Amino acid sequence: MKYIIALTVMSLFFISCGEQQGAKENAAPAEELNMVHLNEAQIKSAGLRLGKIELKDIARRLTLNGKIDVPPQNLISVSMPMGGYLKTTHLLPGMHVKKGEVLATMEDQQYIQMQQDYLMARSKLAFLENEFKRQKELNQSKSSSDKVFQQTEMEYNNAKVSFGALAEKLKILNIRPEALTGENVSGSIQLYSPIDGFVSKVNVNIGKYVNPTDVLFELINPSDIHLNLKVFEKDLEHLAIGQKVLAYNNNQVDKKYACEIILISQNLNADRSAEVHCHFDEYHKSLFPGMYMNAEIEISNKKAMVLPEQAIVSYNARDYVFLSMANGQFEMLEVKKGGTQDKYIEVSSVDAKDLRNADVVMDGAYALLMQLKNRPEEE
Repeated sequence: MKYIIALTVMSLFFISCGEQQGAKENAAPAEELNMVHLNEAQIKSAGLRLGKIELKDIARRLTLNGKIDVPPQNLISVSMPMGGYLKTTHLLPGMHVKKGEVLATMEDQQYIQMQQDYLMARSKLAFLENEFKRQKELNQSKSSSDKVFQQTEMEYNNAKVSFGALAEKLKILNIRPEALTGENVSGSIQLYSPIDGFVSKVNVNIGKYVNPTDVLFELINPSDIHLNLKVFEKDLEHLAIGQKVLAYNNNQVDKKYACEIILISQNLNADRSAEVHCHFDEYHKSLFPGMYMNAEIEISNKKAMVLPEQAIVSYNARDYVFLSMANGQFEMLEVKKGGTQDKYIEVSSVDAKDLRNADVVMDGAYALLMQLKNRPEEE
């Protein structure tokens, strides 16, 4: 029994050794996995062109995201100070309105009452003014007592206060007090647009009663529309007031909107980010508050080793270049990409290999990649 067990163990040992030896014989050297060999005819057919890596000034770009915003002073809520019923309106969200344009017509009995009170106060004030002048003359001639004159003066002053207060209330209702007469008293008043802008919300419908605290319409003044960017703490040191920004949205990546940084928040949010506000150089009607945007900011220029875009190929989410070696050999070398400018890309070797004097394949790198990855496995 012991003999059988020993024989079995020895057999497994020799099988394992044989498999390891076979694996070693079939495995190609690591460096050969990244090498391509071409003869002169293949090199000519592939249209290979060699060149040296260049040292160029390249801008570093910071890519950010944010959304279009409007400052509070450019968001207008339209209310009815005294309440009332909505009689007419033609507004719809998105409509453009001009300053002074009629937004809506309101009606209520209290508007009539207020105009009536004003007209009666005006008549009473005229009477008391004449009475005050008469009593003043009588008092000066000692034909009237001081008490009567003081009583008349008090009533006249109180009437002036009431009359002035009613006039201001009518102005709030967009009624001109000086033009009001007994013949043009109306139960309807009009609301006018205080700005040139757009309607963002309509919160009422015809016939609805609104309270003084209710917001009927919300308007946006686009004159100060701006871009609110989210910038993390580590990138804030690269930004400054007056710095230029190019913004774009995902639907139109090629259309860039020029901006300028006007404010950098001094407070950090919970995620260690701050708000950076940018003003558009020119307002575009295609920009709406709340729209998400991307932005690019050039934050520095530096000397960097660069290659043309076509010299770099990608495979399995990694980037490579091909270096020309002796006797038609080409080595595939992994690189790390940096900034891009004018179709040149900053590159650096992943394994810290010096590329400055290397002969790099400028044209035909993709053909070499296909040759390398599609070659038949050696038996």
